[in-house]
Amino acid sequence: MKIAMIGLGAMGAAAARNLVNRGFDVTGFDPREAARAELVAAGGRAAATAREAATGADAVVTFVVNAAQVEAAVLGADGAAHGMAPGTPLVQCATVSAAFIAAFGLRMAERGLSVVDAPVSGGVLRSGDGTLSIMMSGPREAVAHVKPMLDAMGRFVYDFGDALGAGSTVKTINQLLCGVHLAVLGEALALGRRAHLDPEKLLEVYGNSAAMSWMMNDRGPRALEETPPTKSAVDIFVKDLGLVLDTGKDLKFPLPMAAAAMQQFLSLSGRGQGGLDDSQLWRAYPPPPEAG
Repeated sequence: MKIAMIGLGAMGAAAARNLVNRGFDVTGFDPREAARAELVAAGGRAAATAREAATGADAVVTFVVNAAQVEAAVLGADGAAHGMAPGTPLVQCATVSAAFIAAFGLRMAERGLSVVDAPVSGGVLRSGDGTLSIMMSGPREAVAHVKPMLDAMGRFVYDFGDALGAGSTVKTINQLLCGVHLAVLGEALALGRRAHLDPEKLLEVYGNSAAMSWMMNDRGPRALEETPPTKSAVDIFVKDLGLVLDTGKDLKFPLPMAAAAMQQFLSLSGRGQGGLDDSQLWRAYPPPPEAG
């Protein structure tokens, strides 16, 4: 099965390498030459444009950041849609709003192309070993066509029917939970620091107690690093929690926990620290006073 992977950031690159390792013929595109070179070194192919990557592909996968990047990568100049044969499914893995993906699907259908709404969760590690959680919806024929690829990408592939946007709504709610968990982790670590407690020991205690969560175990070790590499930026959650709050507004549904978490992410982003790894949310709180 020939796959075009559009977007070779941390998640997309890991997913592409995983598919190569599982025997798929993967051609990738990313604006960064270094990202394309890394895929070639891993056994895949590189294309100079999204259009070139999509030409001759059995399925196209978008692993970009937001709706604007989906739009540019697929329908922009030299976008993937210009190289896709009629009937080719596009598997959209970015976190976007349900309204966007539903409207985007209609525009693609006008071109004779189908869309599978398939946002993912699990981080870079699970993207690389093919154990992602995938929240999928879309036309049945397209879903059946790409299911072998999705099964190679994820351990948990959940089907939410044929309505485009259902998968993205599930992912939006997932990000509500993740964002609130991260905000509470940052608050807890900041409180422990104010009390002059050893944060490493705190994480060990809470990781072995009822307070434990996947986000704590994943982000906790990075939270203790002074300058960890950015695997998931603060600004990603500014975007994702914005989608959560927009969903609540559309449904006239109160989301006080999401709103409180958003303020903590905004407090860092507003200080020019939106590029920090999201494990650093404890920095949004005042440091402990100097001893003496």
